[in-house]
Formats: sequence, C-alpha cells, structure tokens
Amino acid sequence: MWSIVLMALGGILLGGAWSLKQQKAHISWIITAVVLAIAALAAAWALTYTT
Repeated sequence: MWSIVLMALGGILLGGAWSLKQQKAHISWIITAVVLAIAALAAAWALTYTT
C-alpha cells in the first residue's frame, strides 16, 4: 500500500520538476523536486523489496 503511495508521490514530484523546468524556475527548486522524487521512489523500492 505505502509503496504505491510513494510511487505516486515520486511521479507527481517528477512531473512538477519537469513543469518547473519548462517555466524556467530557479534551478534550486528543480533540484529539490528531483531529489525528493528520487527519495520517494527509493523508499517505495525499499518497501517493495525488503519486506
């Protein structure tokens, strides 16, 4: 259950990072969104394969 929620969150964050890039937002916001997305996807992977 939580892995699905985390994967959805990661996808939303990646989409947000893409949108920020298209809007020419400051690079720190884009990097922050990508890092959070990677963390969410890594947590989803860890929940899926370690339990």
